[in-house]
Amino acid sequence: MSATLTSSFEFALDAALEAVQPAEVRGTGRSDVRLLVSDKATGAIRHHRFEDLPVLVRPGDLLVVNNSATLPAAVPTRQGLRVHFSSTRPDGSWLVELRDRDRPFLGEVPGGIVDLPGKVPLRLERRFGKRLWVTRPPIESVPEYLARYGGPIRYSYIDRDWPISDYQTAFATVPGSAEMPSAARPFTPEMVTRLVSAGVGIAPVTLHTGVASLESDEDPYPEWMEVGEYTARMVNAAKDSGSRVIAVGTTAVRALESTVVGGKVVAASGHTERIISPEHPAQVVDGLLTGFHEPRSTHLAMLEALCDTDLLRESYSAAIESRYLWHEFGDVHLIA
Repeated sequence: MSATLTSSFEFALDAALEAVQPAEVRGTGRSDVRLLVSDKATGAIRHHRFEDLPVLVRPGDLLVVNNSATLPAAVPTRQGLRVHFSSTRPDGSWLVELRDRDRPFLGEVPGGIVDLPGKVPLRLERRFGKRLWVTRPPIESVPEYLARYGGPIRYSYIDRDWPISDYQTAFATVPGSAEMPSAARPFTPEMVTRLVSAGVGIAPVTLHTGVASLESDEDPYPEWMEVGEYTARMVNAAKDSGSRVIAVGTTAVRALESTVVGGKVVAASGHTERIISPEHPAQVVDGLLTGFHEPRSTHLAMLEALCDTDLLRESYSAAIESRYLWHEFGDVHLIA
């Protein structure tokens, strides 16, 4: 199943719009980011701060958040490459990406083995898609190994190394993501308190997200997810009462929509291949809080499934014109 855009999003992203530092470094705190609001009912586009969120959602709305924690998934090799541990597969193997400086390494590795710290030979069994490799790390626990030898995945637009704590969200409790589910990064305990006090519900799902460098024209691959009984009940109750279900991040959309049976969310876990697009729309998610996505990203196909194409195009034009910031440390976008 593939994700296709129904219209061109070939916009040029100015490097000046790439967030190079965490919000708390360039501003006053994690919540100190801008919030673009795209109103699906009226077609209006409004400019806010993230601190305004409690008055932009409604009592009874349910925010569904991803509680996956970010692994220090980047490991150097003796060959001068970096290995990005992306995600597990149903058979217990892993998908990894090789990087050469700031680019994916698409060549062949002599002998099919890269040498990792701790004298670990990582055999690359076969390619998976354009950029990834299937491998079976000869170590007992990949997360424990990464905690010792790894660091956060960092792309060239980030100005320097930041600690793994800067790549965790307020909801991060279940380690497993190669990269941060970054839509939730602006949330703080104080913001959660304000939302709950305003009558907004919050329910968790888990989806361990893989490497984001696949965004350009490449479909998402299977990722591990879990939706528990509590969240299933909360989502179904919200829908039954006429309240909105707003996913915090595209990962939360994918997890929720992977468990819909007969129009209801059921508790489930495992690897999901669900792709949300205009051809395969969401069934229970009404709105989305997300970051701004790359040109030609398949994530934009998900946004088109949740938002009128013209409104989405106008929203991105407004974001570019008003100098919103992209990427994991950037600003956010509410479509509801």
